[in-house]
Amino acid sequence: MKFVAYPRELQGTGASRRLRTSGKVPGIVYGAGTPVMVELDHNALFHALKKEAFHSSLLDMELAGQSQQVLLRDVQMHAYKPQVLHVDFQRVDATTRIQKRVPLHFSGEENSPAVKVDKCLVSHVVTELEIECLASKLPEFLAVDLSQLAKGQSLHVSDVKLEAGIKVVLRGKKNPVIATVVNPAAEEVQPEVAATPVAKAAPTKAKKTEKQNKK
Repeated sequence: MKFVAYPRELQGTGASRRLRTSGKVPGIVYGAGTPVMVELDHNALFHALKKEAFHSSLLDMELAGQSQQVLLRDVQMHAYKPQVLHVDFQRVDATTRIQKRVPLHFSGEENSPAVKVDKCLVSHVVTELEIECLASKLPEFLAVDLSQLAKGQSLHVSDVKLEAGIKVVLRGKKNPVIATVVNPAAEEVQPEVAATPVAKAAPTKAKKTEKQNKK
């Protein structure tokens, strides 16, 4: 993906506020050289941020007529407005080794024995993984095949096929689950409420209203 950035001359809170008012977003590009202050068109950046690839792949940034490869590293959004406040990019080259979270793309779920035969559900426990690799090897996503999952099984990180030179950063976790088969919830059967017949009140004896005659 390509985008255009422009050199940013002024710095500081006031300058950044004026940039945002004029429809621009302040940013910084660091790594592999001197950090550079930049500004970007807000609307173009806002729409680019909606695309998954903008977050997880190498980007071609055009700055001052030159193209360089960068990674999106951080985005600051307004607390309640749809507004980008600041953005950070990391400049990389073919020799830069990086750690980056990439999304998981699941497929084959509907054809798995667990779903097709046993009518179970497949729960996606995680939707992204952090990987380490050369910047030039960074995948846009990791493909996860669920077509062989059977009832009672789970898929782990070790089951994900990775290209050479790419490894998952586990941070102390041995082999976490990324997807698991879940039995469908049993339908709750409401017990039939037995109709209890209302007992008829026994007829009461009529009270004597007349006083017995005195002898």
